[in-house]
Amino acid sequence: MSFPLLTATAAVPALGAIATAAVPAAKRTTAKWLALLVSVATLVLAIVVAVRFEPGGARYQLTESHAWIKDFGVRYELGVDGIGVALVLLTALLIPFIIAAGWNDADPLETNSSRWRPTQGFFALILGVEAMVIISFEATDVFLFYIFFEAMLIPMYFLIGGFGDRAHQHGEEEAARQRSYAAVKFLLYNLVGGLIMLAAVIGVFVVTSDQLGAGTFSLPEILQARANGDLSMSTSTERWLFLGFFFAFAVKAPLWPLHTWLPNAMGESTAPVAVLITAVVDKVGTFAMLRYCLGLFPEASEWATPAILVLALISIIYGALLAVGQRDIKRLVAYASISHFGFIILGIFVMTSQGQSGATLYMVNHGISTAALMLVAGFLISRRGSRLIADYGGVQKVAPVLAGTFLVGGLATLSLPGLAPFVSEFLVLVGAFARYPAVGIIATLGIILAALYVLVLYQRTMTGPVREGVEKLPDLKVRELLVVAPLIALLIGLGIYPKPLTDIVNPAVEQTMSDVQKKDPAPDQPVTDAGWFDYQPAHAESADGGHE
Repeated sequence: MSFPLLTATAAVPALGAIATAAVPAAKRTTAKWLALLVSVATLVLAIVVAVRFEPGGARYQLTESHAWIKDFGVRYELGVDGIGVALVLLTALLIPFIIAAGWNDADPLETNSSRWRPTQGFFALILGVEAMVIISFEATDVFLFYIFFEAMLIPMYFLIGGFGDRAHQHGEEEAARQRSYAAVKFLLYNLVGGLIMLAAVIGVFVVTSDQLGAGTFSLPEILQARANGDLSMSTSTERWLFLGFFFAFAVKAPLWPLHTWLPNAMGESTAPVAVLITAVVDKVGTFAMLRYCLGLFPEASEWATPAILVLALISIIYGALLAVGQRDIKRLVAYASISHFGFIILGIFVMTSQGQSGATLYMVNHGISTAALMLVAGFLISRRGSRLIADYGGVQKVAPVLAGTFLVGGLATLSLPGLAPFVSEFLVLVGAFARYPAVGIIATLGIILAALYVLVLYQRTMTGPVREGVEKLPDLKVRELLVVAPLIALLIGLGIYPKPLTDIVNPAVEQTMSDVQKKDPAPDQPVTDAGWFDYQPAHAESADGGHE
């Protein structure tokens, strides 16, 4: 029996969470180091998963399958494709930086204070979220995925509501009220989406039970049965089930107009928890769109594409416009993320290989760039004690390293050529132009607005005369440099040479395109006479009259 590598990758942070929570209250430093070591061990396992994964091999690799609830066809079934490997790596990579950046975020507010913040609980919750996110990327049983898709809401609720940002403008009582509001809003939005998805998950079991003789939640079995012609859904059934899944994923992603929980959650969280939300947890939503919406419901995905592209475009423009007008640094990053998730969803549903490869790379690159920008912003906010842009100015004169790293994170956010996000955004736009030129044109407005909100933010906070309260800000410390420097190195490295990541991702994208029976439009057949949301047939006619 082979070593259950995928189980170990999720089990190590889960067990580490329990061990961290059990550390005696007086030994906060021990709890911190234990959590960090566990996260590094998880990263090592994730790297082993990536090394053992063969891009040209079977679709799902390193598989594990065990009966769980036999009467309902539920199995403990794991397996990763290239997209899953990339996101497991992203998750395992970011958690050590999140823990190191939040090293002091859950310490007592005062020496010998009665308002003791449970340090052990803070780091245990982060590890618990990591375990649930990783197993969500690995699960190939729909019901198993659903359990952890919902379960991760519980630790996130406590991280948002119990460990909020100390830099609040209206006092501790108002800060507690705002944290509670943000946590409840996060929980309610995602619970509603999850309950709707549960109905659709049950619907999948009913359909498979009726047509296959025994109900199953196994994604590989369902895909194989569909390919063999043993499983087919009526048009109305497939569309309703698709909507149930997509609604939950659009809340998690988040997609306009289901996005309103994100600015509150990120604004009231500590910077490391804000990174955990948008760079890690939210990626489960866009990943699930690729794996489950397109895999289980290809015809419904094609039917819903026009509406989803409109929503994605609104997210891109709306999120960027609101980012331009923000006065709060963290809320600005939150609205920028909404715009970026619009690009990811656009790339998924333009139904081209470039778009879907770009969307997958975007998930990874957005995670790294947002982590860099938000964590440096968190270091800045913790020094000044304010999230308001107006309270800063001239920081580059007193803390040049902090200002420089903030600039690199911002330039990555606006997808500057030479940095990793440029590659993914370029691929998404190429994929959009190939099938929907008008959509691509509108989406490019998001790039212009991104340059505006990033450069204006830098100008107002880092340049100009040194404002009162800024003149004594210390520069980045060694711990903070050790957090930021590797992220910046990754942004540069993947911007110059993204091939190791694309080699892993592209075969999985090809299989997803096969699920929806789509091929890229022929290059010599531009969609010049089509409507906004019309596209060439899957088998595009070539110039010599043949078919590809």
